[in-house]
Amino acid sequence: MMQMNQYLNRQLSQVKPSAILAFSTFANQIPNIVNFTLGEPDFNTPEHIKEAAIASIQANHSHYAPSNGTAGLRQAAANFLAQKYDQHYTADEVIVTEGATEGIYTAVMSVLNPGDKVIIPTPTFPLYIADTVLAGGEPILVDTSSNGFKLTPQMLQDTIEKAGEGVRLVILNYPSNPTGVTYSQSELDALGDVLRDQPIFVLCDEIYSELNYNGPHASLSKSLKDQVILITGVSKSHAMTGWRIGLMCAPQAITDELGKIHQFTITSAATVTQDAAEEAFKNGIDDALPMRAQYQKRRDYIVEQMEQMGFKCATPGGAFYIFAQIPEDLDQDDERFARDLAQNGPVAAVPGSYFGPGGSGYLRLSYATSMEEIQRGMQLMQAYVQNIRQQKGGH
Repeated sequence: MMQMNQYLNRQLSQVKPSAILAFSTFANQIPNIVNFTLGEPDFNTPEHIKEAAIASIQANHSHYAPSNGTAGLRQAAANFLAQKYDQHYTADEVIVTEGATEGIYTAVMSVLNPGDKVIIPTPTFPLYIADTVLAGGEPILVDTSSNGFKLTPQMLQDTIEKAGEGVRLVILNYPSNPTGVTYSQSELDALGDVLRDQPIFVLCDEIYSELNYNGPHASLSKSLKDQVILITGVSKSHAMTGWRIGLMCAPQAITDELGKIHQFTITSAATVTQDAAEEAFKNGIDDALPMRAQYQKRRDYIVEQMEQMGFKCATPGGAFYIFAQIPEDLDQDDERFARDLAQNGPVAAVPGSYFGPGGSGYLRLSYATSMEEIQRGMQLMQAYVQNIRQQKGGH
């Protein structure tokens, strides 16, 4: 029998299945485990958005939408971005994608030629690395753990000079998955100064923009709009992960080109979910505020509890993740530690090494779960850590 898998796209051999999903599957098989692995809001989609979807179905909005999105949603999204973040795009500069994930894929595929180099600060969500490899690009990973998980202008400049010719893209995610760290406007402006007037795009994944705890959300699109491709959506802001609506924004000369891969990849996002997202942007401009308040309470509680156990936590300015450094007196192999914690805690947290250089020796905990479950998880984790320390002390 001919082994046809050897004739597939060669880039696929460079991409591994998601270690995060594999770990989550392993953890979910353990009875009564407290699961801190998945970054998905535990809130339900607001009622007025669900009602808009029902009305859309009843109005028989079951036909193809325009490839780049319905006119109503693109205008509502442009209005939302201008009102909330002072980000100014026309409706024609907005493309509606199948979640932020498709937007990232489309942007990377559109920007890169084989051999182009992509600067990715790490620890980072592995999707960016996989998409770069699939596009035939070369990921250049920059470990930011020595600087509180922030890319500095000097780090960026040094990386560009060391890489030589061929740097075509920088990928920034803020607030960050996995660290929760975010940037101020002045920090982003300084990064923009390094890149300005160079033939380098910046993909800014701002899907967590509504979950920002330190004040107004900052964006590189304000100071470097001509080179920025902005990714956002309703998944985290309106608890709509399963609705699969993202946004990709850029100057029209760029979106005209981005629309090609988008069009030939998905045709268009579902019309009903676009109608629901239009309602979210029009009449749910502050839907995230009560969710954000709850996330902040959970964040503060987990940080306090983890630090009492001896973990050092990156300061999460947004999103819903804690990136915690394992205490020196515990197992520093984060994957082995996480697996043992899952089996004997039972508490599930993602090994930090899954997020690239700078992540080893850390755990990522998502606090997108109820406070009751968080409290149970922290109690179990406290007992687990105490038990290990007692065993060590008894030897």
